[in-house]
Amino acid sequence: MRHPDPRVPGPSTGYVLALLLAVLPLASIAGPSSYTGTAPVNSQSDEERTSALQTALANVVIEQTGDSSVMARPEVAKAIEKAERYVLQYSYRRNAQADAPMTLVAQFDASAVDQMLQKFGLGALADVPLAPDTPTEATLWIGDIRDADDYARVMGYLGRNNFVKAVQPTQATSDGILVHVSLSTDVAHFLGAIAMERTLAESTSRVDGADAALVLGH
Repeated sequence: MRHPDPRVPGPSTGYVLALLLAVLPLASIAGPSSYTGTAPVNSQSDEERTSALQTALANVVIEQTGDSSVMARPEVAKAIEKAERYVLQYSYRRNAQADAPMTLVAQFDASAVDQMLQKFGLGALADVPLAPDTPTEATLWIGDIRDADDYARVMGYLGRNNFVKAVQPTQATSDGILVHVSLSTDVAHFLGAIAMERTLAESTSRVDGADAALVLGH
């Protein structure tokens, strides 16, 4: 059985990783929280805002799917009609030279939008089965991290993963890191999703104190 070694073995890898953990000992890296959509408006009236939020969300859906024809699907159109359910905040900016005097800028809940698209078989998670909403705290061992670039790649990937709400690195060794993650689903569904994306893969070894052992793909 493999055990993480808390000792830093040398300056080439372990020292760099340990230094990174020291720089951000309490940092919690969260995934993208919102998508931005815009729509032209003539006023800030409630009536026009409702329509503009729908247009802004439609623009987000088209951007995330890369296909404007999805707006013709009845289930997508129905979801767009309920744009206010997905909005986190909105603001207006004035246009110096444009067809409309103002633009509504809306921030939509990225997790909620992704779940909506996934339900309809659209977007980046189209092929990933819907995961149960089971908030889970877990510890992951991620190996085959050779340098600071690999470390940044892993943290960036976890930060962008829709199932990861927050990630906290806790320990570094010569070839890997131990991280604590807050998930929106259970560990099994999380592992199933990352297996499809192939940035990380399950390791055949097991690590004491870790709910799952992974390796970085190269």
